[in-house]
Amino acid sequence: MPMDLLKQIAASRLPVSFRTPKEIDEVRILRRAGLAIALIPAPADPLTLSGGEPAAQVLALTEKGREELARIRYPGDLPPPKPRHPGLKGWLGAKRFGHGLQQVLPARGHDSRSYRNL
Repeated sequence: MPMDLLKQIAASRLPVSFRTPKEIDEVRILRRAGLAIALIPAPADPLTLSGGEPAAQVLALTEKGREELARIRYPGDLPPPKPRHPGLKGWLGAKRFGHGLQQVLPARGHDSRSYRNL
């Protein structure tokens, strides 16, 4: 399946070459779909479209190919990471945004003595 090959290409160091007729056909499909930039040699005999094809070389994945990879999930893949919630630390340190614990607690000056002397 070309999508499995696309995933394999994304995990490989580019450029990567493929030599079997099945892989070459899949690279050809990926290139026609605009998912990969690849060099695929022409068949040795153009009249019968046959002959030995030495290799297909994938140079890069296109932006469309990367988007397709991001869209497709396989059963064994881990789910994408969830965005982290700032939690208590973010709530306590929210002074610069004007919310959080700083609004709830009374402001203290440099003098921590109570107001007994008033």
